[in-house]
Amino acid sequence: MGKREHSDRSEGHAGSAVTYVPENPIIVQSDHTILVEVASPHFDAARDALVAFAELVKSPEYVHTWRLTPLSLWNAAAAGHTAEQVISTLERWAKFPVPASIPDSVRDRMKKYGALSLVRDGEWLRLEGREWSDIEAIRSLKAVDDLVDDSDGSGLRVHPRRRGELKQALIAFGHPVEDLAEFNDGEALAMRLSQTTPQGRSWSMRDYQVAAVDAFHGGPGAGCGVVVLPCGAGKTLVGVAAMVRLGMRTLILCTGHTALQQWRAEILRRTTLTEDDVGEYSSQKKEIRPVTLTTYQLLTWRRDKKAAPAHIGLFHQGRWGLIIYDEVHLLPAPVFREVAGVQARRRLGLTATLVREDGLEGDVFALIGPKRFDIPWRSLEARGWIATARCVEVRIPLTDIDRARYLQLGARERFVLASKNVRKGAVLTELLDRHAQDQILVLGTYIDQLEWLARRFKVPLVTGKTSRAERDTLFRAFRAGECRVLVLSKVGNFAVDLPNATVAVQVSGSWGSRQEEAQRLGRVLRAKEGSNQAVFYSLVSEDTREQEMAERRQLFLAEQGYPYRIEHIQ
Repeated sequence: MGKREHSDRSEGHAGSAVTYVPENPIIVQSDHTILVEVASPHFDAARDALVAFAELVKSPEYVHTWRLTPLSLWNAAAAGHTAEQVISTLERWAKFPVPASIPDSVRDRMKKYGALSLVRDGEWLRLEGREWSDIEAIRSLKAVDDLVDDSDGSGLRVHPRRRGELKQALIAFGHPVEDLAEFNDGEALAMRLSQTTPQGRSWSMRDYQVAAVDAFHGGPGAGCGVVVLPCGAGKTLVGVAAMVRLGMRTLILCTGHTALQQWRAEILRRTTLTEDDVGEYSSQKKEIRPVTLTTYQLLTWRRDKKAAPAHIGLFHQGRWGLIIYDEVHLLPAPVFREVAGVQARRRLGLTATLVREDGLEGDVFALIGPKRFDIPWRSLEARGWIATARCVEVRIPLTDIDRARYLQLGARERFVLASKNVRKGAVLTELLDRHAQDQILVLGTYIDQLEWLARRFKVPLVTGKTSRAERDTLFRAFRAGECRVLVLSKVGNFAVDLPNATVAVQVSGSWGSRQEEAQRLGRVLRAKEGSNQAVFYSLVSEDTREQEMAERRQLFLAEQGYPYRIEHIQ
């Protein structure tokens, strides 16, 4: 392995001979950051190992920076990883000795998960601590005074209605709670997975999908948590299979009506449930059936700003045994508040990325549950389950006139001007010619920019104002190959099932949104016949605020192993 020893007199290693492994890629630092050298022959293996317990902070060309955070380590603990496994991984890939303070810190942080647990105590719940000092620490917090009752010598009594509020409050103070209080069973629903599709084709679940369902339903705290899978890897099927295994009435929350219809079709295709069993609770219909589908938009709709959400009571109108939150990282605040009150129901969150730009990942952890299953995107790519994707950032200079205007604007206005760089039109022309035989999605944020591109290239545009009928017609034409290029606004970020799309061109984005970048790449990740290849272009104005935000947007994808090749336009 090319190892050599030298004397290291740094903290924790004074006077001892330690091992230096030059080909290893990571340097662990005492401030919990981890530097990872991209050129190392072991970069891919080390990155895939780090995904389980660390978060990527930045990813320039040569050295990536990761960080061990309390939440990343708690999620690792909830998923079954031990502190010793984390420490062993760091030592396995470290170029230099791991600072002596890091193993102790990892152990201290990871043992926090499980130090406090909620258990059933008759009609009440009880917050127990691994040590009595853990309970004393909680008792001293004023923020939880009205959430817990007096101690009975073995813990603190908690009213079942305050279950979610307590977990949410405690995680803000660095005290994750392992919820072992069990759940109320919903009304039973007889169903099973079908063996064939309506067209008579046999099918079976993939091994990682089965593992995800097993992880959700098995182990301590089973019945609440988040499954993380890339777009195109079958998250919906995981949700359907989890529902079938439980066999109870289910409420499913979707990102929009298109997603709702796709969920409905998948349920009817994959299970023995009939159309009479599956209801739609939307602006057009108010069906409450054994399996009911609704949207976040409807649940948060209110008649006026002062009124409570008009339909939020749906959480309590059915005897639900399971609530599924599709794209759980998008949960709006009113739904968060309601989730806090339905902790006695089993909860499954599905997402491609747990990243939230508002920093509320901790609330997802507390109220939906910890991460139960995750898998590196590139490992699925290697097995052909999702397309092999190539990411390209095309840097485009501003015109002289726009550069002069740019320098006179504030930060927000600079970003908008750079995003709408008129030179992106010429670059898009070149890319459409380069991929003349491919099905192409053009993705953007600003409607006026997208309307201009749709007119310029004489291609259809889908926005939030496009009628449902027209949208469905355009999607069918694209799937059939009758429409080769389709322009999509932010409505295309989620639940747009266009599996034959092989090229995506992002002309503008929402600031530094890592989740949006991941979702947009996901539009072309579904496995394809033949070469199973996809390309994702991001058009970025060079030396501008947009370029700075692009570096942030790409973080999550870099974490999953998708480097961006840079192309410069003169």
